[in-house]
Amino acid sequence: MKMDNKLPEEPTSSPLDRFISQLLNPLTYVLFAACLLSFLLREYGDVLVILTVVIFNGLMGMIQEGKAAQALAALNRMAAPTACIRKDGKLLQVPAASLQPGDIVILEAGAQVPADLRLTKVSVLSAEESALTGESLPIHKSVGDLAYMSTMITSGHGEGIVIAIGTDTEIGRIASMIARKRPVPTPLQVRLGKLGKMLSFLAVLICVVLFLAALLSGGDPAEMLITSISLAVAAVPEGLPSVVTIVLAIGVGRLAAAGTIIRKLPAAETLGCVDVVCSDKTGTLTQNRMTVVSLYYNERIQNADASGVPEELIRGFCLCNNASVTKEKESGDPTETALLRWGVSLGADPASLNRAFPRISEEPFSPESRQMSTTHRTASGAVTYRKGAADVLIVRCRRILLYGKEKELTVARKKHLLQEIRELSSRGLRLLALSRDDLFLGIAAMKDPIRPESLPAIRTFRQAGVRTVMITGDHPQTAAAIARELTLLPEGSDSTGILTGDELDHISDPHLEELLPGIRVFARVSPVHKVRIVQAYRRTGHITAMTGDGVNDAPSLREADIGIAMGAGGTDVARQAADLILTDDNFATITKAIEEGRSIYENIRKTVLFLLSSNFGEIITMFFCVLCRLEIPLSAIHILWINLITDSLPALALGMDKNDRTSLMRRPPRSGTESLMAGGGWFCTVFYGFFIAAISLFAFLTIPYLFLKQSDLPFSFSLIREVLAIPAILIRAQTYAFTTLGISQLFHAVGMRDQSRSIFAMNHLENPVMIASFFLGFLLQLAVTELSPLTRLFGTVSLAPAEWGYLASLSATPLFIHQIFCTFTKR
Repeated sequence: MKMDNKLPEEPTSSPLDRFISQLLNPLTYVLFAACLLSFLLREYGDVLVILTVVIFNGLMGMIQEGKAAQALAALNRMAAPTACIRKDGKLLQVPAASLQPGDIVILEAGAQVPADLRLTKVSVLSAEESALTGESLPIHKSVGDLAYMSTMITSGHGEGIVIAIGTDTEIGRIASMIARKRPVPTPLQVRLGKLGKMLSFLAVLICVVLFLAALLSGGDPAEMLITSISLAVAAVPEGLPSVVTIVLAIGVGRLAAAGTIIRKLPAAETLGCVDVVCSDKTGTLTQNRMTVVSLYYNERIQNADASGVPEELIRGFCLCNNASVTKEKESGDPTETALLRWGVSLGADPASLNRAFPRISEEPFSPESRQMSTTHRTASGAVTYRKGAADVLIVRCRRILLYGKEKELTVARKKHLLQEIRELSSRGLRLLALSRDDLFLGIAAMKDPIRPESLPAIRTFRQAGVRTVMITGDHPQTAAAIARELTLLPEGSDSTGILTGDELDHISDPHLEELLPGIRVFARVSPVHKVRIVQAYRRTGHITAMTGDGVNDAPSLREADIGIAMGAGGTDVARQAADLILTDDNFATITKAIEEGRSIYENIRKTVLFLLSSNFGEIITMFFCVLCRLEIPLSAIHILWINLITDSLPALALGMDKNDRTSLMRRPPRSGTESLMAGGGWFCTVFYGFFIAAISLFAFLTIPYLFLKQSDLPFSFSLIREVLAIPAILIRAQTYAFTTLGISQLFHAVGMRDQSRSIFAMNHLENPVMIASFFLGFLLQLAVTELSPLTRLFGTVSLAPAEWGYLASLSATPLFIHQIFCTFTKR
């Protein structure tokens, strides 16, 4: 069987699988039980409405999860690699996924290796394998060596035969191990799971208690069973799972528009409680574009664009170089492309220089020698240029070029040279020295500039109570200089706030946890160190985000609460291990993601409080009448209608609120263990629940009260029971309660947009969905009392305009209470 050259992917679920997964939660189980009991009791109208609710919620969740999966698939298609192969003597560009063992692949500088290859031809070929090993320096390759899938060719060219594809590659085996790890539930999943179980238990408890009470009091068991089912339905906010899914999906859509792809819906909410962001430096905080910023020649440190740069220094850096720079494209090692760009800016033509001084031989760079050399033919004979670490080249040199003349490199001059090297290093610059034979020519000092967006993003994080930690494989001095520029470390600081990989190896986990509050930079770290750092933050109670792009980053991405992979420069394995993918590889995008995550949580919290307070009002309304042995004010179909129409639509509108983002990012991050009901959530639920129940009961009792008043009879519960036994009066009283309960929840939703602001201070046009849901809910509630087919189904009666005015005024009182609370809160 032919295998595709693809890394293992998480299996895609079918629409049916996604639909079924939406039904597998405790809240839906209670509805299924209520549906079964209603069927056995031949309450077929209730069965129809319950099934409609279940199917509607399941379909909405299925559709939104499908949209998220399609967004990720689109990203993967954009990043699909290609390969150049030799077939029948022709060079062909083909999708990398189509490669098979035995294919001959052509490799050029800047290309990504599309499969595991055995090299058959090489010409000064080097590969950057940090995606696999974490080592940033290029590895020189010879004939017979292996080139690994997803690594990058930094210099030279060659050919190789495919020996392994897909899951059989080195990277594929790592990806397979990662894919088998079961993901940890997010804080939102845990909290909603607990809430669902609690509400399900409450619903079952209500059923059992009322049914037993009926048996003990000699009541009609069948009638009390129907009542118990009604109360159970009232206790379950059946729209909650689908509304939460939709809220998350809306947030995911907004994140995608901002350059972020969320792979799992619940992860969008987790972003809101992130309080530590562990960020890689290169390409995330910096631009991943090395630039020559300073030079050392004539015993002085000069600016890179200074006049009078020795021609020999420019020529040597252009010749001892395997990169390529044109107006259209750059390829090769970032430091070498930086040197060529600098040479071109001073008037050099690398192609002409290579023709004038043809290369005879080359000694490639190696970590051991820390240098490379090229020998060239000149009119006066062969010359050798060496480029590498300054301290290494100084040892080899006997002379130094000063103002166009060759001078002896004396001990005093060496001492001065070493002092200048330390000065440049303290600025966090990467140094490359150049010599010709034994003549020291000078030093180029390079810097990877920080992204312009990084500094404002870090300031925003600091204001929001989010700690930014830089994790890099760079030298501590380089890391410290970049950290100071990013304000992660104060100016003039020494090694305080920096921890190296070597130091990590010699301290225990408890000691590391003690040091974490004062550390802002981890330097010279390995992939193993990254995992340990993330684990330490999580053990100390922090919700941690981790950025990465290579295969070696995948374990730490999976370990973090939120793994953030790079979409443009990241590997497939990193993207599969991550929860969030930055399509622009921009650190500033993370601030937008966390801002959106906080907004998502705020909307979910508002939605949950609205649904629970509304359903609590239904429970109190029903329970009061049962305890007082009155006729029930609402049937099961009434409750389901309210929960489906007047609850779900406003709840969805709350989930689409934009919120005050500036205010959200001025708050400290919430704890990962914080309950959805924290910050007065239970008070809001209980208070508004009782208030909505009170006005609904007031409306319900209005009809028997008016009947007793017109009949000149005293108001008492015993007489009310007798009056409510009259079918015509009961059906009108139930219509009053049904209408008031439904419309009051519409008004309540408007106030729930912001519990601390007056409704007159809100920008209602900012949420047109709320306006639409309010009027649509009102019209639908009007329809079930005024349209004959619906009045027969719901057991309601038509109401006069005066009655509608009375009930609408009564239903609007939650907004009046909201205004009182706002005034009290401000004072």
